[in-house]
Amino acid sequence: MGARMKRMVLQFSAVSVAATALGLGMLLAGCGRAPEAPAEAAQADGSVRHPVRGTVVAVMAERGTLLVDHEEIAGYMPRMTMEFHVGAGDLALAKEGAGLTANLVEEPGGKFRLEGVWWVDPVAQAAVRQAAAALREDTNIRGRAAYREVGENLPDFALYDQTGSVVSAAKWRGKQIMLNFIFTRCPVATMCPAATAKMMETQALAKEAGVPNLELVSITLDPEYDTPGVLKEYADARGIDTSNFSFLTGPEGAIKDLFRQFGILTEMKGGVLSHTLATLLINEQGKIVWRADGTTWAPSEFVAKMKR
Repeated sequence: MGARMKRMVLQFSAVSVAATALGLGMLLAGCGRAPEAPAEAAQADGSVRHPVRGTVVAVMAERGTLLVDHEEIAGYMPRMTMEFHVGAGDLALAKEGAGLTANLVEEPGGKFRLEGVWWVDPVAQAAVRQAAAALREDTNIRGRAAYREVGENLPDFALYDQTGSVVSAAKWRGKQIMLNFIFTRCPVATMCPAATAKMMETQALAKEAGVPNLELVSITLDPEYDTPGVLKEYADARGIDTSNFSFLTGPEGAIKDLFRQFGILTEMKGGVLSHTLATLLINEQGKIVWRADGTTWAPSEFVAKMKR
């Protein structure tokens, strides 16, 4: 473990309790994320959730809904075809004939919606599972040396982007990569929102400076909530140019292995997700060449270190 990582671990241990109480710290910040409610449980607003599987029959964009042929929900609803409201990101990604898994939410007044939508694609799922297993093996083999210092190579991984497509680290070989970790529900302005804003600013500055072959990548800290549709809605709402900016999600195990390999520290206490932030620059050969912790770095710093 390098000197920087040792300092981060010591700082994390020393300030985690205080930072969680305060809700914000220079290194460790508390970002409110309520624990996910169990399926089939009544919520404070009177809604009820049930896990559901089905197939999209029609995309009704003008109504903001999907017509879905869903399987029986034991003890609640027989198999039937019915209309569900969905988020803008899920609506944009939906296609007739696509399989899905989701949480069916029954709200007071008889309104039904789907959240936590994952698209069923056996080939894509197999690829992500295989990559996750390889990443887990690599993390275990590296053991205490799992953390990758500047000068080491980017680990291999495969996750889903905001379109639901599988992307792997190998896709960006031969390109410069700027990579960080955020989550969409982070409410602390100086944490994830600031990190995303700086990534966007760097993207614009790099384009003005004529930096070629640049890819920006944000990996979610909250894969349980941040589905491809949620990530798409997050990017679209901010007007982000996703031609070379990807938002990634996937199996929780794979995400946690990436935390270890990139030195991201997380802790959940009392419904508050506390985490560190790091932004990395990887060169065309897949080697980590620069790292900035927190959000006090300047976009111009990264652009200055990019090859032109």
